[in-house]
Amino acid sequence: MRPYERPGAVAGSRTGGRTRLTVLDLVLLALLAAGLCYVAWRVEAPGGRTREWAVLGQYLLQADGRPGLLLQGVFTTIRLTCWSAVIALFLGAWAGLARTSPSLYLRLMGATYVELCRNLPPLVLVFLCYFFLADQIAPAIGLQDALRTAPEWARNVAGVLIGRPDQADAFVTAAFTLGLYEGAYVAEIVRGGVASVDSGQWEAGRALGFPRAQLLLFIIMPQAVRNMIPPLAGQIISTIKDSAIVSVISIQELTFQGMQLMATTYLTMEVWTCVALLYFILTFSCSLAAGRLELRLRRRYTL
Repeated sequence: MRPYERPGAVAGSRTGGRTRLTVLDLVLLALLAAGLCYVAWRVEAPGGRTREWAVLGQYLLQADGRPGLLLQGVFTTIRLTCWSAVIALFLGAWAGLARTSPSLYLRLMGATYVELCRNLPPLVLVFLCYFFLADQIAPAIGLQDALRTAPEWARNVAGVLIGRPDQADAFVTAAFTLGLYEGAYVAEIVRGGVASVDSGQWEAGRALGFPRAQLLLFIIMPQAVRNMIPPLAGQIISTIKDSAIVSVISIQELTFQGMQLMATTYLTMEVWTCVALLYFILTFSCSLAAGRLELRLRRRYTL
């Protein structure tokens, strides 16, 4: 028996507590997906017309190979999610550790941030940050003006990292707002992960003379991170879905492009079905990646 397998587990049926998909499962899923696609293709739209699914191809990939409107929206959603996740992890780690600090001042600061962001509707938070940051702080920083006069290579790099340079201020505001909102939930995940480590680990570290910073860095956090991987993956998936809210400030992510396309083509069912499938592909891919990471960590650290 391999060291990461539980005693009594049936070989080949489970790995690390996860049920593997069999060939029959995959065949049934493929048949179900094909049946749903056939029904969606054949169903008639209001007025007796058939659904025009083939029209959506040009909005995914243009004839010259460039991405269409929907694919551009996917790329913007990915950029927004990546930057928001980085900000959320930074703020969440700080607030989560602050909430476990022996300092009352740090605990109050962390709790204030978490409770304030978790108890505000994300739409309200988006408008507050947009009309304050984009109108007051962003012009003072001058990022968008700097990109306007920057060399071509700098504009190309900015295009990869944040999308259109003429929307830099709005994009940075949207990424910061999402990161601020999601960071409050990451903070609770970090706090729960630290609290899940046995108190004996703290006592052993103190007995060895570790100061608190080194105790957290070398003893507590490596154990806590393994417990935090599943909820953090779920939070990143939530960030992908929550990114749709910034369409209200004209960030050209997937939901915004879907609304624009629907208003132009009037293909409501076709457009939103395609948007839903694209969101599902993004979130399901993250879910699979997180599952693989969790399984590798379990195999590595379970004796």
